[in-house]
Amino acid sequence: MAQADWTTIFEDKARDLKQGDSWRLEFDDTLVPASPNPGWKEYIRNTGARFRCRKCGRSWPSNRVMVVFHMRLIGREGVVKVRRFRQNCKKCPSAPMENPEIPPENIDILMDNLVKKIRIKCYGERLDGGFRPPQNLEVNSPHEPAHCEACQLGICERNTATNNPSTFKYFF
Repeated sequence: MAQADWTTIFEDKARDLKQGDSWRLEFDDTLVPASPNPGWKEYIRNTGARFRCRKCGRSWPSNRVMVVFHMRLIGREGVVKVRRFRQNCKKCPSAPMENPEIPPENIDILMDNLVKKIRIKCYGERLDGGFRPPQNLEVNSPHEPAHCEACQLGICERNTATNNPSTFKYFF
């Protein structure tokens, strides 16, 4: 989905936040995981998505697509910056990193979880866990860390408690 669709979904869900506060969503591919700027809070989440190589046209699904959110509320103005981590084609030499094509239902789940995290981190609300997991895509091959931007930055970690290659840590 296009960035405008993300913004529309976020704005709709952000209406449930404190009345009178305004929130906006910005895309920022320079966000550094685990290093939010002073005054910003972080939320890292995974989702399922598809990728398509610009060089050869090959497409592949992944259930290990990391998304980083940095958020802050100053006065009555809230900002959320989002970075979607990319992957590249394992078949093409020197393939470019490709942006994920996240299905609408997973964007909706991401935005529900993000708004809940804003309520906890920016408004100090005490809420139960209850985060919705993403809808998994059918994936027939293992995750390829050498082709995953999040793995290269050390945030796409497998859960070492299992041998299931599609299992990963959730960052709450």
